[in-house]
This record gives sequence, C-alpha cells and structure tokens, in this order.
Amino acid sequence: MKHLLPTIVLAQFCCTSVWFAGNAVMGDLAATFGLPVGAVGNITSAVQIGFIVGTLVFAVFSIADRFSPSKVFFFSALAAAGSNLSATWEMSTYPTLLAGRFLTGFFLAGIYPIGMKIAADYYREGLGRSLGYLVGALVLGTAFPHLIKGLGGALPWELILYFTSALAALGGLSMWWLVPDGPHRRGGQGVQLTSFLRVFQRKSFRAAAFGYFGHMWELYAFWAFVPVWLLAYFGSDGTANALSLWAFGIIAAGALACVFGGQLSATYGVRRTARTALGASGLCCLLSPLFFLAPASVFLPFLIFWGMVVVADSPLFSTLVAGAADPEIKGTALTIVNCIGFAVTIGSLQLLGYAVDWVEPEYLFLLLLPGPVLGLFFGRG
Repeated sequence: MKHLLPTIVLAQFCCTSVWFAGNAVMGDLAATFGLPVGAVGNITSAVQIGFIVGTLVFAVFSIADRFSPSKVFFFSALAAAGSNLSATWEMSTYPTLLAGRFLTGFFLAGIYPIGMKIAADYYREGLGRSLGYLVGALVLGTAFPHLIKGLGGALPWELILYFTSALAALGGLSMWWLVPDGPHRRGGQGVQLTSFLRVFQRKSFRAAAFGYFGHMWELYAFWAFVPVWLLAYFGSDGTANALSLWAFGIIAAGALACVFGGQLSATYGVRRTARTALGASGLCCLLSPLFFLAPASVFLPFLIFWGMVVVADSPLFSTLVAGAADPEIKGTALTIVNCIGFAVTIGSLQLLGYAVDWVEPEYLFLLLLPGPVLGLFFGRG
C-alpha cells in the first residue's frame, strides 16, 4: 500500500496542470483571438466560476460521499482534459474560450476536493502531512504550464494544451486503476440537500473555513498576476521565456512550503502553523510596494518567499475542515468550503483585473491584504 499516497499526489499534479494552462498561453491566445483588455482576469475567473458551480453541484448532491471517489476523480479528469482542449479548435472565439475554461473549472471540482477526500479516507492520522503533499502537487500542477512555456521557446501554444490534457487523462486513469476506496470511507445515505449547510453549525468548522476563505482571497489572484507583476517590473529587460520560468519558480516554491508546513504542523500544531503562514503572507502584501522598488536581487527572492507562504496554509486549513466535519459528510464539507473559497477568488481576480489599468503596479498587491487580515480575525476559533 506504499504506492497509494505517491499515486494520489501524482494524479493530483497531472490533473491540476489544466487549471492555469490558459494563463500560461495568454499572450498567444490574445494574439490569436484578439482578446480584450482584462482577458487575463476574465479567463481565470471563468475557471474559478466553473469550479464554484461544480463544487456547489457536487456538494448539494453529496457526490463525493455517495459514489466511489476514485471513479468520480477519473471521469472528472477525462472531462477536464477535453474541456481544456477546446481552445485549440479552429472555430474558437472569445466566448467559446470562456466556456471551455468554465467547463475545465467545473470538472476540476471532481479532482481537487475529491483528491483530498480520497487522502482523508486513507490517512486519518497525520492528515496534515498527507494533504501537504497533495496540495503541493496542486501547486506544481498549477505552475507546470509556465515551465512548459518557458522551456518550449517557439513551440506552438497548442502543444501546451495538448500536453496538459494528456497529463490530466493519465492522472485520472492512475487514480482509477491504483487507488481503491479507502478504509475510513463512509458512504453517504442518498441526497441530503441540507448537509452542506449543517457543517457550519460547529464553531471549530467555521473558524477553519473562515481562515481558508481569507487565504483564498489572496492565493489565486497572486498566482494569476505574478506574470503581470514580473512584466511590469522588468519591462523590456525581460524575455517572455525568462518571465515564464520565474513565474513557474515563484508558484512552484509553494509546493515545498506545503510539504514543509505539513511536517511543521506535526510539531507545532495544525492551527498554529496555518495562522503563522497566513500572517506571513499578509505581511508580504503589506510590504510589496517596498520590494517592488528594490533591486532584482531582493525583489525575486521576496517573490519566491511569498510564493511559499501564500499557499503553505492551504492544506492545513483543509485538514482543520476535514477534522471538524462528521465522517459521513466529510467529502461534502471539503467540497462546500472549496466552493465558497473559490467564490471569494472571483472578487480578488476581478478587482485586480480592473485595477491593473489604474493602480501603479507597485501598489497592486495591496488590494490582497484584506484577505489575510480578515482570515486571521474571523478564523480565531
């Protein structure tokens, strides 16, 4: 059974590579389809909105608890792979691009929270460490298209979408073939339309959820606009490939932080470690204007550090959520918290998408500061 966690982690990495695939080829999409100003925010938001709708559907109908999680993961992976490829169609337009990214996000709802559900069904003890690896895989999957873009040079942008879709299909197959239902899984008792609301009755659950929501205000907006910030900082001095590689490094650094944070939580406690990471990320928001004006030798290490702490708390808050929920609705609890958390990301993505035209770039990420502040305040528990 030693293969289980590596398989779950690898499958999560493969499948989540489609998440930001559109952002990695945004320049090519803009040139090919004549995208309007603000398209980066809209295309990223389309994925997030799709994920929100998907998680809401999954939560309302308790899909993660009623059906085999591995099979749900498999079919969702295939559907996400197909949706990701829709941008390569010759007849694609801006509306169809948005629709394709929406559907990609919708089916990612059967991947990210379901992967956490599968891990929770196997690893009741040390769940924080296990989810650290799992969310670390999500971070690498999110960053991976930037690596392909940076190393690919003049390769056609369509190849990035082909490759990430193939990875997603491979991840789904590996989960179905190699990871049966876990020993701690309890099947749901049919559709319970109020179960996704019942979980919020516990104070400990609310505290974990609100900490997660504050974290999410910052996370995806930071990931989406790191390439924009790098371009604003380096201007004509930075090549597209180099900036893509830096974007990959900054986002991917969070994978190490997730694993390291999971290890630290075993010593210092899950809640304390999560709040420390959230506070450090909020401090980065506050200090970001100063570091934007610093030399590159200071600016880039600062962004790498921020890329670490901005996501280190994610698996820890998910661990707290899973631990505070009843076992028979654990999958639904994780899914609805993901749903609301990603709904929060729409606000920050849209805010930065519009603000990028009227706010000086050094002040852009100050708009993310309310997330960590409110997450620390309302997540006190």
